[in-house]
Amino acid sequence: MNMNMQSLMKEAQKMQKELQKAQKELENSEYEGNSSFVKVVINGNKEMQSIKINFDDELSGKEDMEMLEDMIIVAYNEASKKVDADKDKKFGKYGSGLSGLM
Repeated sequence: MNMNMQSLMKEAQKMQKELQKAQKELENSEYEGNSSFVKVVINGNKEMQSIKINFDDELSGKEDMEMLEDMIIVAYNEASKKVDADKDKKFGKYGSGLSGLM
């Protein structure tokens, strides 16, 4: 193996280790999404870790439940977008081709 190929292999191994470290950091991070009465926390794999619903005594009935369901979706989607933004920030320097791998 010539020097250029060895150097290239070392650089590839270094990049692979950096990617693995960044992926682990992302997986271990928590992201919070909020909407009115609802707070959700998800991890970097977009798995919901917790949900908190702050009910007012005034909330009751079918219409309120439908509104609450919508708020849960909004809060989850907000947290999910934070995962995507963090992923772009962490992995953007490696190129857009990696986004399909994660």
